[in-house]
Amino acid sequence: MQLGAVFPQHEMRSDPAAVRDFAQAAEAIGFTHLLIYDHVLGADRDRPGGFSGPYDKDTPFHEPFVTLGYLAGLTSTIEFCTSVLILPQRQTALVAKQAAEVDILSNGRLRLGIGVGWNKVEYDALGEDFHNRGQRQAEQVELLRALWTNDVIDFEGKWHRVPKAGINPRPSRPIPIWFGGGAQALLERTARLGDGWIPLMGPNDQARAAIEELHRLRAEMGRENESFGIQAQAQARGGNPDLWRRHADSWRSLGATHLAIATMNAGFKDVDEHIEAIRAYHEAVSAGIA
Repeated sequence: MQLGAVFPQHEMRSDPAAVRDFAQAAEAIGFTHLLIYDHVLGADRDRPGGFSGPYDKDTPFHEPFVTLGYLAGLTSTIEFCTSVLILPQRQTALVAKQAAEVDILSNGRLRLGIGVGWNKVEYDALGEDFHNRGQRQAEQVELLRALWTNDVIDFEGKWHRVPKAGINPRPSRPIPIWFGGGAQALLERTARLGDGWIPLMGPNDQARAAIEELHRLRAEMGRENESFGIQAQAQARGGNPDLWRRHADSWRSLGATHLAIATMNAGFKDVDEHIEAIRAYHEAVSAGIA
């Protein structure tokens, strides 16, 4: 099981040196991957109808592709994973272009984690339909892969039309696509189209049932499970070495292939404290993951 770190962007603010320092420290400590969250817009809670989401206009979110393009030139081995990019609120061809560029600049270190999101405010502001986002996501994945692997495509879908066009440059390989979520429709989409799954729960009975369902669906579809990945997360807040080790053991027993530590909302005051937290986590957990 590979260990990663979650980029603590809610507490990184607008300091490019801190962004650099965290990523370089994660790589130097020995983490194999860096996760970055995604939201384009934060809603004002003082709006007609109110707003009750977990993030709002006061929660910072660095834009994933720009941030990873910046970090691609400042690191050499650590893998980047969006966890998760809210794909249906974006133009698909533009995502294909942006993801390809990050993958090229990082020498093939991008893993594209995608989701459908929950914030209708963002969809409205970005001009996309919130209500059919799950259905559109499947077609988006088909189009992404076509654009990454073909010089020119003539694509006609229900929601997309690309008339004899393509992106250039293209990545040297199809970028892995992992799905985040837990609904049955999402699990079916993940089994059919995904290279991995990003659960939104802990290592519990719900996660076990979902993993078993994914493996069952993939077997029925004739898709092997050997290379299929599972990206879990741990929290620094409220944890200690013993708890972290037990948590990692639980995920490993369920078949997780990746586990990343998140340090946000733990009371850390600066990037150095975030770095010390991920260092402590790696020291506590790394010896038992082989």
